[in-house]
Formats: sequence, C-alpha cells, structure tokens
Amino acid sequence: MNKNPRICIALDYWEKDTFLPQVQEDKLRKISDDLHFIEPRNLQGESEWIGWLKEKKPEILITAWQTATLPENCLEEVPELKYVCHFAGSVKKTVPTSLLEKGLLLTNWGNSISRTIAETALMLGIGALRRASHWTMEMHQKGGWKDRLTVVTGSLFERKVGLHGFGVISRELVKLLQPFNVTISTFSPSVPDSLLEEFGVSRAPDLESLFSENDVIVELAALTPKNTGIVTEKLLRSIPAGGAFVNVGRGAVVDEEALARVAEEGHIQVALDVYGKEPLPLDSPFRGMTNVFLLPHLGGPTIDRRQDAAAHGIENIQRYLAGEELESQVTVEITKRIT
Repeated sequence: MNKNPRICIALDYWEKDTFLPQVQEDKLRKISDDLHFIEPRNLQGESEWIGWLKEKKPEILITAWQTATLPENCLEEVPELKYVCHFAGSVKKTVPTSLLEKGLLLTNWGNSISRTIAETALMLGIGALRRASHWTMEMHQKGGWKDRLTVVTGSLFERKVGLHGFGVISRELVKLLQPFNVTISTFSPSVPDSLLEEFGVSRAPDLESLFSENDVIVELAALTPKNTGIVTEKLLRSIPAGGAFVNVGRGAVVDEEALARVAEEGHIQVALDVYGKEPLPLDSPFRGMTNVFLLPHLGGPTIDRRQDAAAHGIENIQRYLAGEELESQVTVEITKRIT
C-alpha cells in the first residue's frame, strides 16, 4: 500500500468544518500530506465530477451527504481509486452497488454514532415521563403554569425499561441508564445470554411480555421484512398507563396509524425521532398532540460530535493502509439490507 496515499475529500464547507475540525484534520495530515479538497457545489454535473477525479487520481476518497453520486464507470475512468471512506451513514445516493461489485471498498460511520443515538433515547424517555411536550406547548403558547392539585409527571428512577433490540445502541443506552437504578429487559432473540449477562439485562420471552411488563419501551429493532410493522396496536395498548413508548430506531417497525390512535387516547406518553415517512407530513396526526414528544430525526451525531464519525473514518483509513480488516464496511450484501 502507498505510505503517502493521495486522498481526495469531497465535502461541502459545512461538512468539512463539522466532520473535520482541526484536531481531526491534523490526524488525516499525519497519514498523508497529499490531500485535495473540493466542495461538491463547485462541480457542475457528472462530467466535471469525473473530470476532477481523473485529474486528481485519488487512491482514497472521503465523502458525506453532499458528495455527488459516483458514476457507474468511475473505476474505469479512475482506476487508482480503491477505497471510499463515507463519513456519513447512508451510502445509496453516493456509491452505486455496481462499483462494490467491481471491487471498490466502502465504509460508513457505522457504530461511531451509537452513543449519541442512545443519548437521544435517554432524553426522549425522560422528556416523555416529565411531559415535556405538554409543558412546552402550555408555557409557550398558552401562558400556562402547573396546578399542584392536577399536575402529573413521572421520573425515570427505579423504573422498568424494555429495549426492543439489543444492538450497539441499546448497549450504549444501558450504560447511560445505570445511574437511574432501572431494571432492564430486552427482546432480541439472536443475542446470546452471555452478552445480556455482561450488561445486566434480562431476556423477555416475547414482545408481549416486553411491552406489558415495562414502564418505558425503547424501540431499537432493526428494520427487516420480518420486523416491518411488528409493533402492533395490541402491543402498544399493553404498555401500562402512564408509561412511555420511545422510537429512535426505525419508523416502519411500528404500525404508526395504530400508534396515533393509542397516543390520542392519552393513556401513554410517546416520544419519536424516526418515522415511516420522512420528513414527517404536515398533516401527521402526531403533530399537535401534547403527549407526543417529536424530534425531526436528530438522533445521530450532533454537530459537535460529527467528528466522532470522522475519527472512525480516519482509523479505517489507517487500517486500509496497514492491510487490516475494515470496520463498518459496506458490502454488496449489506446494501441490499440498508433502509
């Protein structure tokens, strides 16, 4: 491998500023002093994009949200290109699967953003129990204030928390929940008992038990054909009164029409960061419900923590140059499952 590889960085100015603050750029410059930056907005169409790549002949290309799609004939035109290090998550708009089939290596931000998603889940859970959405609307729009005789709020301390799915985000969330002395269970059939024991989490025998026996349900199951719509109205109605349903995973895992009906009845609190259709339609029944805490899919890295994804990418570049296995590699098979 080239010990001083040519690295091209196709990030818009705001992507470069947030993914690559000076501390991360310095790390990149220690790997190579042959760096070339371009703002995608300065390239007019596919011909200029491929022309720039042909001129620079990068071995490694760093991309993110604003990077233009790589042309299908990219590897024929730029045979020097071996590895695309995508600092963001979804790769479908940037790298055609056909290029992976031809041998191009590709990684994304992988699990580097898991702790910030877990942080969002914690915030939404606490916010739901504290009725943050209700009081925000009351105080901003109605000049409201609490009535000590009727006010109802809840705390996360000593609660029972159910996690639907036990991937890396759930494991990060377990760490954040530790100070609250909660009892945690999960439904994730493929996870071994040894891992649950390591994190002090019990196994729910089925989804019915998970939903009916916990005060707070956090939805983190992967979106697969089997899981699409798996959270039904029956499950949602089984959450104890005063409990909360939090979704920071995938909107399509939930029957959202059923969730809207259950939420409208007001017996549980709901907190959502993801939806089956995004952006959330203006006429969504969730808008305006005082017991529904809404975020516009902000659970990923905050602006100040985008550098975590860059750090992960830079470590992958070092692995690539050392001939080591890449983390968060996106293969042809994985692209078929990406949502």
